[in-house]
Amino acid sequence: MKSFLSVVTGLTARVTQLRKKELFGAGILILLANGAFAGQASQSPDTGPVSEELAAFKDATRAKYDLKEEAFRNNDVEPIINHFYSPRVISVDPEGNTHIGRDGIRPVYEEVIGSLVNIESFQSFVNGDAGWDWVNFHVSFPPGVDAEPFSFKMLFLWEKIEGEWWSHGEMYVPGAFTID
Repeated sequence: MKSFLSVVTGLTARVTQLRKKELFGAGILILLANGAFAGQASQSPDTGPVSEELAAFKDATRAKYDLKEEAFRNNDVEPIINHFYSPRVISVDPEGNTHIGRDGIRPVYEEVIGSLVNIESFQSFVNGDAGWDWVNFHVSFPPGVDAEPFSFKMLFLWEKIEGEWWSHGEMYVPGAFTID
């Protein structure tokens, strides 16, 4: 089996031949290549020294997560739809349903906006203007709502556009990463 580095190196060489609008798809290929090595990468949180680039990415995505958490607390989908997600967002839910574009994800958020959310980064990756972040997405409910809290393991895909990070989408399944 090829090493992760050789797979990424090969994919990186191919990416240089792609037009800009195809870069997002290439990022997915790199992410899928990483999936073959998920045994070590997805079982532990970020460890070791953090580069300046990764620290800046984590700060920027944390600010976006704070915006999203506040929007849930305020029962307001607009900041989520218009300031967290790019217009090209694609979201895949646990049942495999695909929601495309801001108009496609709006009904999902309108249905769940009354809940309370806490987003906790588990493992982040950034390279230039592209990155992803595995997170625990914890959902609870205000007093008086008879519902049990739950969590999702989520993967957010990010692109830096004109100096600002935008989520191009996510995939999520029930559960939570263990963070020690």
